[in-house]
Amino acid sequence: MEKSNRVRRHHRKLNGLALDGLSICFDLDGTLVDTAPDLVRVTSEVIATRSHGSVDYRRARAAVGYGSRRMITDALTAAGDMATDEDIDAMQADFLARYAQTIDELSQPFAGVEETLVLLQALGAELSVCTNKPGWLARPLLKRLKLDHHFVRIVGGDEPAQKKPAAGHIFETAGHRERSRIVMVGDSWPDMRAAQNARVHAILMTYGYTPLPQIRLRAGTRLSRFRDIVPTLLTRYN
Repeated sequence: MEKSNRVRRHHRKLNGLALDGLSICFDLDGTLVDTAPDLVRVTSEVIATRSHGSVDYRRARAAVGYGSRRMITDALTAAGDMATDEDIDAMQADFLARYAQTIDELSQPFAGVEETLVLLQALGAELSVCTNKPGWLARPLLKRLKLDHHFVRIVGGDEPAQKKPAAGHIFETAGHRERSRIVMVGDSWPDMRAAQNARVHAILMTYGYTPLPQIRLRAGTRLSRFRDIVPTLLTRYN
């Protein structure tokens, strides 16, 4: 059996498909795209409607992976604003409307993303996006940044029965449950916890958004550069 597996891997290498059959699920914010500048900008705009100044960029950036409501509530807490749940609901609706209109004003893919996605596809991997960002925001953002064509599926947090850290979000994004052929690439606790729940290999991008010490995220692999994903996966799967 082991010899036949080696033969199959050798044939895939000869055909240039060294990652054939591998499903790679990417988080969006803080992994593929640096969306924090726009998200923090809009958070500041929304709390300004309650006469508060701009939010602390570094602190707000760390909360991006937890969604717009968390960013708003953190900003209100820092400002000493005891807003009601109804107030926050209205502010979140305002946030989403503002953000949808200017979603790519400042956001850009991280260094190495475009060329790495091209290479992963050339090596036979199937690429998808597994994000807690609502799908109706994720797809327009990726389209405007000309990244959407790399992905066979884009599954937003409003679309599966349960979003990350639920394992099902990863399986729906991958399109199957063959754990040994799924990799989750992300930058924060929801990504790593979802990978642990799904029992799939997790790659943590250390440049991303997380308020937690990265060692506590228990990633299978930690990388500081997106382009290092290719050699890492080639070593692991061949």
